[in-house]
Amino acid sequence: YVLSFYAVLSFLEDFGYLPRLAVIFDALLHRMGLHGFAIVPSLLGLGCNVPGILATRVLDSKRERFIAATLISVAIPCAGLQAMIIGAVGDLGMKWVAVVYGTLFASWLILGRILHAVLPGFSPELIVEIPPYRTPSLSAMGLKLWMRVRGFFMEAVPLVLFGILFVGALDAMGVTAFLSRLLAPVFSGLLGLPAEAAAPILLGILRKDVAMGMLASLGLSPSQLVVATVALAMTFPCIATFIVLWRELGGRRMAASLGIMIVSALAAGMAVRFLLAFSL
Repeated sequence: YVLSFYAVLSFLEDFGYLPRLAVIFDALLHRMGLHGFAIVPSLLGLGCNVPGILATRVLDSKRERFIAATLISVAIPCAGLQAMIIGAVGDLGMKWVAVVYGTLFASWLILGRILHAVLPGFSPELIVEIPPYRTPSLSAMGLKLWMRVRGFFMEAVPLVLFGILFVGALDAMGVTAFLSRLLAPVFSGLLGLPAEAAAPILLGILRKDVAMGMLASLGLSPSQLVVATVALAMTFPCIATFIVLWRELGGRRMAASLGIMIVSALAAGMAVRFLLAFSL
């Protein structure tokens, strides 16, 4: 995913389309405290959240990087999770898949507006030169791709491996199972899910695609599966994303981002639960 998305990004950059894409989305993203170039990290996040968050470095201020990284972590599912969503929820009918993606998109818009209104600072204007379209040079694209992928592996992989080891140790010591039992009443009371759904959602910090498969095996009703999928997609990013968030934002801002994730996921899950109960 990292390789393919960096390749597409390099092509669009050398072709001359990225500045045009930034201009197209600038008006929308300005309402969320960002300028148009924030669309690039967001698109990368659809493949993998890790390069998406790393790409927030193109933004000018810490405020913008915090908003963009939080929105990517909360409301933009990676390719692996999307495949499992379509596979598991799609068996119930594509309207249920549309509910999941519609909820994530609405959460992206609403959360962006809230963060823009609450966080101090301003959204800078986008001043960019629009270059002519050009035929990309394969050698230049290859060199750029090599530099970006090498930088990604040298910077992100050591942190990711350490994080996986740490969380795996917690799981082996039974900490994850204890937290699942502790939080089961929250999932049952607020989201209307059985207690068994707590474990897969918490284990999503290791592998969200595997956690999605565990949810699909619980025999949930269509409404429950949609609510559980929204909660899983919006909380506890995979350990790779979690570690990169810490690396890019710092401990205090990462903790704030995690708190926003939890509150947003519970609010979205409850909203979907009651909307589906009302409509059905």
